[in-house]
Amino acid sequence: MVADGIYYASGLIAGGLVVVWLSGVAYAVPFFLLAAFCLYFFRDPDREVPAGPVAVSPADGKIVAVKQESDNTTRISIFLNIFDVHVNRSPIAGRVSGVNYHKGEFLVASKELASSQNEQNVVTIDGDGTRVVFKQIAGLIARRIVFKKKIGDTVAAGERVGLIKFGSRVDVILGPEWQVTAAPGLRVKGGASILAVRLEG
Repeated sequence: MVADGIYYASGLIAGGLVVVWLSGVAYAVPFFLLAAFCLYFFRDPDREVPAGPVAVSPADGKIVAVKQESDNTTRISIFLNIFDVHVNRSPIAGRVSGVNYHKGEFLVASKELASSQNEQNVVTIDGDGTRVVFKQIAGLIARRIVFKKKIGDTVAAGERVGLIKFGSRVDVILGPEWQVTAAPGLRVKGGASILAVRLEG
């Protein structure tokens, strides 16, 4: 459980108890339902991270695009709805070499334009001769991106590194040294689902 969930749920429960005291249980039901949703939304299950030269998904959600970019990289876009786990994880083991926050729009995160125009945090990880970039992208409802690491930190593959609150999007950008195994329409789990395999040589 992410601490934010306990914080929000506690406040809603306290508000609900005040409403019960002032007006009765029936009027407090929305407060208790929202508290239950917060506890559900901010869940943080353990995941078994696959071994080997692989890039794992940094987020739970549905793959909405796999696209070849003009610089010979491949972009994998994952859409997170409000029912997905929103904890983000590192796609590979390595060192955080870049963290760049960009202000932008709050378009619907499932749309293609969200990758370039929405508010986002761009994270670069260097590890074992490869570089992987992933973007934490805000959506229509999501207004807060959390990244808990800093430049120079070492991360393990599948390690928890941050959170995007409510509906959002995560893009992963892989170089030509990766063979992408993910496909549009596939549902993935952060830290557990393989997106690509590192080619030898």
